[in-house]
Amino acid sequence: MNTMFNHDVLDFEVEKVPLYQYDGSHPTYDNHYPQLASDVGSLIRRKDNKKPFAVVKDRYEVMQYKTSVQDIEIAIAQSGMDLTDASFKTNVYKGGAQLELIADFPAHAMEVDEVGYVTPKFIFRTSQDGTWANNGMMGLWRSSCWNTLVSGNKLAYVYGRHTKGFSLPAFTAKIKNAGEYIRGDAMKEMKNWFKTPLKRTDAIELFKGTLAKRTDNVSRENKHNKVILSHLMNIFDEENRHCHGRALYEGKNSRDVGSLWTAYQAATHWSTHTTKGKAKARSENLQNVRVLREERVRKMLRSKEWAKPLAIDYYEETGEVI
Repeated sequence: MNTMFNHDVLDFEVEKVPLYQYDGSHPTYDNHYPQLASDVGSLIRRKDNKKPFAVVKDRYEVMQYKTSVQDIEIAIAQSGMDLTDASFKTNVYKGGAQLELIADFPAHAMEVDEVGYVTPKFIFRTSQDGTWANNGMMGLWRSSCWNTLVSGNKLAYVYGRHTKGFSLPAFTAKIKNAGEYIRGDAMKEMKNWFKTPLKRTDAIELFKGTLAKRTDNVSRENKHNKVILSHLMNIFDEENRHCHGRALYEGKNSRDVGSLWTAYQAATHWSTHTTKGKAKARSENLQNVRVLREERVRKMLRSKEWAKPLAIDYYEETGEVI
């Protein structure tokens, strides 16, 4: 696969090293060093020129720019987007401390909200100095600013620190979903999902009857997995905030109505965001967990629980029953 973004400007690695106690220009090692490293944290710096970026906690996970960019390029390629005349910009700031990726897809310019034509755009920002969290968007809009407030339809987003709340596989899955919406495959259906309102209470019932559904071994009754339901609703709330709300300008739990699209995004996030658990068997079979979850999402899309909001919306719009 040909590269899309400029990898030459990303030709360096970042490392996490211990902090030392300095006496003048020379480090001194004494019995207090372990306590110093534990209390203060670690230093993030470039490997090649030793340029320091930030002091971080020991749990901080170093993300190499090239690895992230390669995964994002694969996701864009697999999304089926028409790359004719597409432009890709790679901006590195502050000596490598910040990275910004921007891609425009003029071949897919379209009318999405009966106001005018918009051009699909992908934006991703991250940093090694803590100034930018992992912050990505894929959507249709006319303008955007640094704090992710957009004018248009944001179809996919991600926001999270390196140490919490960010999953690159989950974000690349969102890019693929947005690509399917944009390129025209199942366009009408996905547009209906985006425009079909879904109350939060109805989303709970949807997930209870599908992804979070389980059979109790004692009573043999259908119940729901509270952990899975809680995770799905947390993502549903975040999707609503960013796709239908005012992003970081509104509170996390201030929106009671979303859409089938944000429920779909929550479902695909759950199916791809498989993390290692304490159990060895689970940690060694994450790929199987992902396959099983993806099959459950497919079944959800064919379920009566999924069809119900579409039927209600159609009836309210036309007065007809489907």
